[in-house]
Amino acid sequence: MDVLQQQPNDGPARMEPLSKLPVFWALEGKRVVVAGGTDAAAWKAELLAACGAHVEIFAEELGDVCTALVARKPVHSSASIRHNLREWQAADLEHAALAIGDCEDGDEAQRFFEEARAMGVPVNVIDKPDYCQFQFGSIVNRSPVIVAVSTDGAAPILAQAIRRRIETLLPQALKGWAGLAQALRGQINERLAPGPLRRAFWETFVDRAFSSSDTPEKGVDRWLIEEAARLCEAPAHIFQGRVTLVGAGPGDAELLTLKAVRALQAADVILFDDLVSTEVLELARREAKRMLVGKRGGRASCRQEDINDMMVKLAKAGKRVVRLKSGDPMIFGRAGEEIAHLDREGIPVDVVPGITAASAMASRLGISLTHRDHAQSVRFITGHSRHGALPEDVNWANVADPRTTTVFYMGGRTAALIAERLVAEGLSPSTPVIVMSDVSRATQRDWRGSLEELREGIAIIGYDQPVLIAVGSALAARDASSQNGIQSKLDLQREAC
Repeated sequence: MDVLQQQPNDGPARMEPLSKLPVFWALEGKRVVVAGGTDAAAWKAELLAACGAHVEIFAEELGDVCTALVARKPVHSSASIRHNLREWQAADLEHAALAIGDCEDGDEAQRFFEEARAMGVPVNVIDKPDYCQFQFGSIVNRSPVIVAVSTDGAAPILAQAIRRRIETLLPQALKGWAGLAQALRGQINERLAPGPLRRAFWETFVDRAFSSSDTPEKGVDRWLIEEAARLCEAPAHIFQGRVTLVGAGPGDAELLTLKAVRALQAADVILFDDLVSTEVLELARREAKRMLVGKRGGRASCRQEDINDMMVKLAKAGKRVVRLKSGDPMIFGRAGEEIAHLDREGIPVDVVPGITAASAMASRLGISLTHRDHAQSVRFITGHSRHGALPEDVNWANVADPRTTTVFYMGGRTAALIAERLVAEGLSPSTPVIVMSDVSRATQRDWRGSLEELREGIAIIGYDQPVLIAVGSALAARDASSQNGIQSKLDLQREAC
């Protein structure tokens, strides 16, 4: 193999300093005091009741939100919410598990804080960090799976934004699967000893939970128990690995699909192309081995046969392998060859699509590749043959169709030949062209011109970095629209004068 590099794994990083210790507190059946009847106090009381606490609210007046909360039945069967129509007193804090106060002024906040501390009760005064022994995080609720995010009070909006991102990564069905895991844990522990068999069972369980958009179907618990029994009798079959071909997109990590991120988080080994960005690799499970397998046009690369053999070897060793490809693996990614080889070897394989570079280019430019006034179809073509020359097995007469937008991948070195061939087939030399390199990355560059100027454009952009060449009248549609808008404004101004 010409190129095969393994990224270093240095083991777990040293623990960085923590501003606060994240702790999950059991409150079921515990008494909690909330001082205040405001909306903020109600939100905290609702959260505490959802944990099964007996919440006692002390306030002479209740806001609308708090009144509604007291009137309705708590969602947790062990919880209760009771309103005491008076202000709090120090004796009310005795034997409380937690004390939450919404105090109007600093003096009251300090008194509430000091009284709670004297009673040995952990205390939080809402929106007054100096009087808080603990903080409430921004919560993602898939109970019994709970994720809490804290910024130590520095940026609550940031915590909420982080929570929203996590919400998109965790399927709603995870709640049901987590509950099932909780119910099965004892039975599985009885059947499978700690070690590889038990870990293999739970990894299979997790894979199924994250690949399902539905809650566990009826009878799946019996099937899982039977699966544990099969492991005890014939454990070898569960250790066969699998390969997932994952589209890494053009470079911007935010363009990854959720399924791609989940695959990276579950991988034991990642075989990645040279074009995959560092930002994408950073989303992978930290323990995963990362192996660079080249695949860069015009440069030293791994042979495809060696990559195929490596995937088979790793999968047969029981590894979950992610073959990480730039863009979409099914577009100029030689995915068909890899899938066929894995099929012949009996290796399970699946595919996670990615954003192909042409789509990312169009979105960056704000241009529709199939603008109905200019192009009724779009075509993706490789810009070179196996031997680096202009591909001859392409029907260039069809490619020169003026009603089609054509995007050439890997065509930097053959750009001048592409322009000559299209003009020879009848496409107008003035046809708009856009050349873009490093699509969606910080180093992105683009050039705009015409087909007859393409040689000049590629000389400006170069082809050391991945290059796309788009050809078609649709590429000028936005510029024309903008010019029409400007002209219309000028016309209106003249009429007004």
